[in-house]
Amino acid sequence: MRTAFKPLMEINQQVVQILSREIGVVNTLRFINQFTPGYGDYTEERRKLYKNVTVDEIVAEIRKDRRKA
Repeated sequence: MRTAFKPLMEINQQVVQILSREIGVVNTLRFINQFTPGYGDYTEERRKLYKNVTVDEIVAEIRKDRRKA
């Protein structure tokens, strides 16, 4: 079976229509938003945020959080 190539814009429109019909507009938007690009420099932000924190401290915090759950 061969299908003709459609322009990407047409495919995107069709996918949004299908998703909206099947899972609703709100869930469609939530799904699409996970693929939108963020902003800033994630790596540099984390470097600054955790500059004075050791790996052992991070691991201890993760373990503490897991015990709560």
